[in-house]
Parts: sequence; structure tokens; C-alpha cells
Amino acid sequence: MSHSVVISIALCLPASDIEGLLQGRMISAISNKFIAQGREFALCPTDGLINVLPVERYYHSSFLPIAQTAFTQLGTETISIKAWAKCELCQIIDNTESLAALSSLTIWTQEALQEILAQRQNIFLAYLRVYQLPKAIEVPAKKNSQFIALPQPLTVAQTKPVLNDRLFTIRKHQLETRQPPLHPELQELQSALASLTITNPAAKELDQDIKAFLGWTTEELIQQPDPDLAWINNITALGDRSKEQDQGKSNYQAGTEFENIVRKSLEFLGFTVDYFHKGGAGGVDVFCSQPYPLIGECKAGKKIPNDTAVQLLNLGTLRLQSQELFEQATKLIIGPGEPTTQLKDAAKVHSMTIINPETLEKLVKLQTNYPNSVDLFQLKEYLKVGQSDQEVEKYINKVNQDIKLRSHLVQLVKKYLENTGFERASVDSLHGAFSATSLNKLQPQEMHEILVELSSPLTGYLGRIKGNDWRRDRFYFLRDLPTPQI
Repeated sequence: MSHSVVISIALCLPASDIEGLLQGRMISAISNKFIAQGREFALCPTDGLINVLPVERYYHSSFLPIAQTAFTQLGTETISIKAWAKCELCQIIDNTESLAALSSLTIWTQEALQEILAQRQNIFLAYLRVYQLPKAIEVPAKKNSQFIALPQPLTVAQTKPVLNDRLFTIRKHQLETRQPPLHPELQELQSALASLTITNPAAKELDQDIKAFLGWTTEELIQQPDPDLAWINNITALGDRSKEQDQGKSNYQAGTEFENIVRKSLEFLGFTVDYFHKGGAGGVDVFCSQPYPLIGECKAGKKIPNDTAVQLLNLGTLRLQSQELFEQATKLIIGPGEPTTQLKDAAKVHSMTIINPETLEKLVKLQTNYPNSVDLFQLKEYLKVGQSDQEVEKYINKVNQDIKLRSHLVQLVKKYLENTGFERASVDSLHGAFSATSLNKLQPQEMHEILVELSSPLTGYLGRIKGNDWRRDRFYFLRDLPTPQI
């Protein structure tokens, strides 16, 4: 349980060091004097205190752009304080033996650490548990002071830690024992992405995933709507149209717009659309060649005409130039409203599936929220003859339930490690915790298969240390899997 803390002083550190602490790149700071364990203070950025070496030699090259940016953003009259910290440990380093290892776990070069030690004879290394302030405060700019008094006392709470308890404990143990970083290549990649995250949403998402994997952050990325996917929200509207909506448009133009968005939707789901068959007068509206042949007829308006099934039959037989291919193909009619009895009967005779544009939109949105979650071969089993909206809805609900189970398992691993303080968890331990928190029935080996799936490099929600057999595998948390809103 968090409690309030009253802070009246601030520890002055280089602005770049504070940025490294806020990003979770490190959990330590270099002080001019020993800091007592348990002491609490705000973190005040400054451009002073680095007079040992030029900035270019003081920081790792991968961190240098971030360091330079942090210094340029400093105010001249007032300085913005964004965080506070509690000292969890302070070590006195008085020899050069561990400086290489210390450098690899921080943002400072080995040369910088050696120079500090030569000048001061001691390095006071403070282990800091850092918390973000809910709102930044402004203080007058001061230089050449280790601690400064705040203009007025500040009441803060331990509600926004940069790292949660489990991650901080792991990182603290790693730093105390000077264990080398596990993934230095990923650290280099993350640094290279830093300049792209401001303007590139994909780079920002990858950057957040890498930070979570490295244990630099526990903050969940808030997904922003992708403007390139705004068309998805128009699938239903373009299919279920009225004359009032289409004023100034011909029936042909309105129909073409719907055909185009259906092709785009099927492509987004994973079908290979053959644009040789591109609709128009006397043409097939849509034909997909992979992963299995699918031929479709699209009807925009308020209802599907009775002769649509016969039209699809005639055009498909004529344009595909192969009776065998037409018979093998999944035959799909996409249009609005409740099909008439005549149309349903014709669809059953010719083995055709009818779905509404709204159902197609739901499938595409599922694929948007959880990429590659739509298995086209599984979907095919739900494309029943006749009107099939309810069957496809069953498939969508099944996928959502599968994801919901996986999301629960990811959270289970996360909470189990936080509550026990362990770094990794066995299948048997997790199965016991699962049985106590879920109504679902899942055998240990079934759970293991899902945990392995979630720890695949292509998913990366969990990490896995492989044992001699499946019961000896160990799993740990990497990043959250959002729960579907069912």
C-alpha cells in the first residue's frame, strides 16, 4: 500500500542522468557524498556537475543523443522537476575492478567512471527507486549544489514508480552483483529508435516493446488509432446505404465503392485478391486465389436482390473458366438487410454463404486489434450455407475467448511473480494459481502449450527458460496482452 511522503529537498543531478532514470535505463546515480538509505528527495536536473570529461566521452554513444537533448531542454531561469526518489542503497566504490561491469549497466562510459574515481578517490553510487510526479514543479535554476531546498514542501505518493517492485528488485540485484546486461544488442536498437518515436507510431510501439522486454519500463503503451486504418469504420456504411446518402452518386459508383472496400477487407484478413477479376459490368466482384479460392458478390443498398445467387452462379461459371474451380471455391454474398426466403433457398441450392457488411467489419476490427488472430481456414468452417452471420459471430466470440484466456495467463504470470518475489515461475505453480482464480478447466500440459505460444519470439508476451522436460520450463513476464472487450 502506498503512503504519502513530504519532501523538502532536491538532489541535483545532470539532466541526462535523470532522463536515464526516468526511462528506466538505469537505477543509479553518482553523488558527491554518501546518501543514507531511506532518504527521500526530488530529482532536480542541472547542466552542472559534469566537469570531469566532455559529454561526448562521458556517456555511451548510444545514449549521447538523448543526453544532448536533455541538456538543451534545460531552462535558464527555472528548472522543471518531474520525479522524486528514495535511496535504497549507497555503495562506496574505491577501486577500478568493477568499473567495466558498472559501465555496461549504466549510461556512463568506463573512461568517465575511471576519471571520477581518480579525481575523488571514491564513487558514491546511490541506488534510487524513482517515482514520477503527477505534475511537474518549477524551481529556480541553481548550479554547483548537490542538494537544494525546495521553495515549499512537496507531498507525494508512491503511486507512479518507473519500475514496479519485481522489476526493481531484479535490476537492483543485477547491479549489486554486477551481472552484465542480457541483451546489449537490443539496447543499441532501442537507442537507434529514439529519434523516430516522435513521428512514427510503429517505431514508438516497437520502442515500448523493447523497453518492456529489457525491464526498463512497466508502463503500458496506449494504442492510438492508426489513421491509415480509418477505412475499416466505413465497411458497414458503404454496404448499408440509402438514396439520401448517395445523392449525386450513381448506383454504379455506390456499388463500386462497396466492392473496393470488400476487396480491401478480404486482403486485410489475409486473402490474396486476384485483381484480374475486378468487377464491373459482367464481371466477378471479387475473387481470392489464396489460401483457398473464394468468389464473392457485393451488393450495396438496403437489401440484397433476389437474383444475386443466380448472378453469382452465372458470372462465376463464365469468368473463372473452370467449372471445377468454381465448385471448389467458397461462394460468398455480402450485402445488407435480411435475405428473402427466395434468396436463402437459392443460396442453399448453390452452396453459397450470405453475410452482412457489419459482420465483415467485425472480422476486420478483430484482425486490427489482434493481428493475425483470424485463421482463414478456421473461419471457412463457419461460413455455412445460407445466411451465416450468427455462425461467423460464433467464430469471432471463440477467438475473443481464446485471447481472453491468454491475456489472463499473461496477467497470472505477472501477478504471481510480483506477489512471490520470484524471477520465474514453473508450470505447476502457475497451474495452481490459475485453478484458484479461474472457472476455466485447463490441464497443466495444455497450459504449458499456451505459455510456450505466448513466449514465442513472434508474440513476446512472456519469456521462457527451457528445461529438460516441459515441467521444468520456467516463464517470466515481458509485456501485457490487452483483454478483448467482449
